[in-house]
Amino acid sequence: MWILHLLPDNLIAWVVNTILIAGAVVTAAGFFVRFIPFVNTYRIPVQIVGILLLTTGVYFHGGYTTEMAWRERVREVEAKLAAAETRSAEVNTEIVTKIVTKTKLVTQRGDDIIRYVDREVVRDQEVIKFVENCPVPDVIVNTHNAAALNRPTEEKK
Repeated sequence: MWILHLLPDNLIAWVVNTILIAGAVVTAAGFFVRFIPFVNTYRIPVQIVGILLLTTGVYFHGGYTTEMAWRERVREVEAKLAAAETRSAEVNTEIVTKIVTKTKLVTQRGDDIIRYVDREVVRDQEVIKFVENCPVPDVIVNTHNAAALNRPTEEKK
């Protein structure tokens, strides 16, 4: 009920209970007033007002009880959310630590690969130097390349 948001909790409980009790008292008084002769003429209006107050009080009491139940559920969900945020912060710290470790590992492996490639390029330069000093005939090179590509050798005539 939207009106319950406008008033403080203590005042809501007091107003709702007051309306409910007043409705019950006025309704009961409306049924017992017939024994008093000079007030007996106002019995029907008192009963109507009492029933209206009682009905209104029951309605507001139900709304107030539902509102308090929803507020309790909100408090429970907020507590769960706070616990989840705390857990999320811990997991984020673990993830950042893992990412930093993996980045460090990738960087180290990259450096290792660069050192390996540099070493192999030096070897390739040594091979080129040896090939220049001792040339291999083109027929052997062409045959080797054709075998590597799984093609027949091309004979030049």
